Amino acid sequence: MSAVAALPAPELLAPAGSLAMLRAAIAFGADAIYAGQPRYSLRVRNNDFGDLVALGNAIDEAHAAGRKLYVVSNVLPHNRKVRSYLKDMTPVLALGPDALIMADPGLIDVVREKWPELPIHLSVQANTVNFAAVRFWRKLGIRRVILSRELSLDEVAEIRQECPDIELEVFVHGALCIAYSGRCLLSGYFNHRDPNQGTCTNSCRWDYRLMPAEADATGDLYVAAAPVRHSGASDWLLEERQRPGELMPIDEDEHGSYIMNSKDLRAVEHVRRLCEIGVDSLKIEGRTKSPYYVARTTQVYRRAIDDAVAGLPFDPALLGELEGLANRGYTDGFYQRHHEHELQNYLRGHSESGRSLYVGDVLAWDAPGERALIEVKNRFSVGDRIEIIHPSGNRQCTIERIQNLDGAEIGVAPGNGHRVWIPLPTDLPGAMLARFV
Repeated sequence: MSAVAALPAPELLAPAGSLAMLRAAIAFGADAIYAGQPRYSLRVRNNDFGDLVALGNAIDEAHAAGRKLYVVSNVLPHNRKVRSYLKDMTPVLALGPDALIMADPGLIDVVREKWPELPIHLSVQANTVNFAAVRFWRKLGIRRVILSRELSLDEVAEIRQECPDIELEVFVHGALCIAYSGRCLLSGYFNHRDPNQGTCTNSCRWDYRLMPAEADATGDLYVAAAPVRHSGASDWLLEERQRPGELMPIDEDEHGSYIMNSKDLRAVEHVRRLCEIGVDSLKIEGRTKSPYYVARTTQVYRRAIDDAVAGLPFDPALLGELEGLANRGYTDGFYQRHHEHELQNYLRGHSESGRSLYVGDVLAWDAPGERALIEVKNRFSVGDRIEIIHPSGNRQCTIERIQNLDGAEIGVAPGNGHRVWIPLPTDLPGAMLARFV
């Protein structure tokens, strides 16, 4: 009986907006990291890599660890940025990134002319949803296409079959836009901050409330004495908490309404299928998140990939481990339209049983006292069950005592800004603590 061929292991691609995030990604098993400069990468806030020294250090550290670093350059530029692009990118490319992630055809053409050997990955911002488009980009010299989030697993498989000679990348975790893969106008409407220039304020995630609408003879819709112009029929108005009186009609077609917040993508249960399809890279979204987020997601998806390649069944406990991250509820997006009842049961059960909250970082270890100095991030107490998250493997324990910096016993670590000692029998540098809830 012939042996079953091993599945190819896709690259695990993690985000970084800082060196701390990059180091967490490397420590917890990422094969590659992506980072970008604020001016050209659609991530202006929480991004340390506008500094060329920091970006150069990131590239050097990634390469020293045997990992790749891709520079995101996926802005959809107006004329002013086109004119400055080559000058600004010349010193960036001199740092030796492994590829540029790009979306705009004009900038791609400019880069291909000046740096013809540089690998270019086509950003999800280009909204590639079919094999003909993938072939088109391949003819222009694109090395890898990051497929649109709006594709099903079967559609990804068909593109792989039709386009065997180009790398494909897909997102498996992180925020989902309420517009077509990033092409959103809400932030521009509210704040004149264009998402497609990197200054999105995540307006889709603000606090909205619904209220019934009435109409007068002129067609004005209103609630009490607050009128709003509207040309069509609507039964409801939307008001954002910080903008009282600015009432927006909700339009709906046969498919539903499109202004509400999206859940976050979590597709860890589909990693095996994506490996079987032959996708080259699985990508985690989140360059503006924390090192804890990067550590946790990278560790979970690393295990999912390794299990799939080893022929092991999917471990539903991985779902629960991702519940400890801030999220808006999870969905597997467009990958699978309908779920079997068995799948739905373990998705829900393990998500609920594995909930945890990030509570602190290990700063130092006192060997004689077998205790660790903790930088507290969120409140925890004696008797709490915690998970110690470390690249060498996670451990669970119950907190038996807490001491303040003077060595006095206390019952509660109050929260962010405090440091305390807790028992820890092993030196685990860089470990993070999560409390089960």
